[in-house]
Order: sequence, then structure tokens, then C-alpha cells
Amino acid sequence: MTTQTRTLGTTGPQVSALGLGCMGMSALYGDADRAESIATVHAALEAGVTLLDTGDFYAMGHNEMLIGEALRAAPAERREQALVSVKFGALRDPDGGWSGYDGRPAAVKNFAAYSLQRLGVDHIDVYRIARLDPSVPIEETVGAIAELVEKGYVRHIGLSEVGAETIRRAAATAPISDLQIEYSLISRGIEDEILPTTRELGIGITAYGVLSRGLISGHFTSDRQLAANDFRAMSPRFQGENLQHNLNLVEALRKIAEQKGVTVAQTAIAWVLARGEDIVPLIGARTRERLAESLGALDVTLDEADLAAIERAVPADAAAGDRYPAAQMSHLGTK
Repeated sequence: MTTQTRTLGTTGPQVSALGLGCMGMSALYGDADRAESIATVHAALEAGVTLLDTGDFYAMGHNEMLIGEALRAAPAERREQALVSVKFGALRDPDGGWSGYDGRPAAVKNFAAYSLQRLGVDHIDVYRIARLDPSVPIEETVGAIAELVEKGYVRHIGLSEVGAETIRRAAATAPISDLQIEYSLISRGIEDEILPTTRELGIGITAYGVLSRGLISGHFTSDRQLAANDFRAMSPRFQGENLQHNLNLVEALRKIAEQKGVTVAQTAIAWVLARGEDIVPLIGARTRERLAESLGALDVTLDEADLAAIERAVPADAAAGDRYPAAQMSHLGTK
């Protein structure tokens, strides 16, 4: 693996070319092994990964505490290189349900106080609301984060899953380092308006879902049984005819990967890496084995012929099914 770095926009920090998305270590993809999760964070840091992504609502704080534990147990030099990105604002109940988003300035500061404690850090490197609160202007939410920056509790301001209009309004309020949003071979909705806007404004992209929750990893099969607490059991892309259609796309991609002597996952991640130096893919590895495979994408070079072949195999809008259930699609920012 070749160590590579990228910068989150014109105002953000320099980070590793791949970041580690830690959500699956705590929530939404079935049970995870805590010891293996911590070992995976340590392996990522040892490999030169610097960006760790979490959310304060991932299993109601569990994920932040897990990352905090992993950082405390890491060698000092590795702990110091870690940059933690935190999403906030999603409201949960004791049953694990979801009840909207809160972007009020007082709530922003309250969320931050608890995150700092759970993570065991004195500042958060990138802080962002997970989804737009429709009842609070983005200027107020971003302004509250800017106050935390002034006080040293936050280093950089990010955004998550918002559209071009909101990006512009936020950037007019305070410097924005990056937009976190889903982007993969089969989730390319940002290419029309959002990506041109971030590039115009000098805002980076941290791309989550680069393997579409394992769907285009090359490891998912049509007969796989998903646990009741696995998000994919309700995801439209993993249902019935949609699943088979999407797995057919994976098989087309597999042929290209095999010709290059790499895995499907490495090809899919390398495709995102090839979309621009302003894009940092987040890999959602929960085990050291999957982490090692994903990091191998850094050594994959896709030339123009490869990219053209991938485009033919998996054209834009080729996926069947929305990326979230209908109720959650309504919370994704389009303005």
C-alpha cells in the first residue's frame, strides 16, 4: 500500500486519502465484535489512515465511546495523527427510533459537549449536522459551530447530505471544509449540481457508502440472511428483484477487476479515488481483513480504458432501488 494524503477543501485539514467510517462497528449492520473493531481502528492508524468518522447518534453514543477507547489504547504518535469527524443532530429514543433533527444553536453546543466527553478529546476536528434541520436556518447551525471553532472546541466545519443551495448559504456564513455525502459507482447523484458547487467554492467531499453498504463489495450474495438490526434488511437496493439486478452489475464489474488482478471492492474504491483529488472515500471496514482489502485500492491505477470499461459495465443511474427507504429519503437535502 502506498500512503497518500489529500486536503479537505481549501479550508480543511490534510488527511489520508482514505478515511475510516466507524458506524458499522456500533450500529445498523448487525452485531459487531468490539475487540475486533478496536483492533481495526488501530490497524488503520498504523497503516497511515488519519480520518476517523463517527456520529454521536451511532448506537446512542456507543460509537464515540468505542473510538475514544481505541484512541486511548493507541500509541501516542498514532493517537496524535488521528483526526475525528463527528456528525450530530439526529434525535433518538430509548427504543432506538428516530425522531428528527435538531440544529438549534443551543443544541449544537450541547451535542458537542457530550461528544468531547465520550471521545475523551479536547477538540473535534470536523463537526457537522448529520441532516438539515428544516426548522432552523443553516446559517444559525453553522454559526453555532463557528462559535465552537472560535473557542477551540472544533477545528473545521463540515456539512452532510445537503444540496447546492444550502452549501452556498453555509459557505457564506463560515468557512466550510467538506461535504459528507454518499457517492459510489451506483450512487452518483452529486455529479449534476452538488459536486460542481463544492468545487466552485473550494469545499472537499468525504464520500461515504463507496461500496454501497457492501452491495458492490463483491462479497454480498443473494442468499445472504440479514439480521433484523441490519439496515440493509429494509434498504430498497437489497430487496427482491432490485438485489438481483444490482448483483448483476457487480458481476459485470468483477470481470474488469479480475482482468486487473484486483478485487471488486478495490476497483469500486479506486473509481471513487479517481474522481478527483478533492474526494476522500470513507471505507466502512469492521474487520482488519476488510480494512486490508480496502487499503489495497490505493495501489490500483485506473487508466482511461479502465474507466471507460467501468462506465459501460455500471452506467450512471444503473442501480435499482433508492439508497434509503422512502421515509428516510425525505430527510436528504436537495436544496
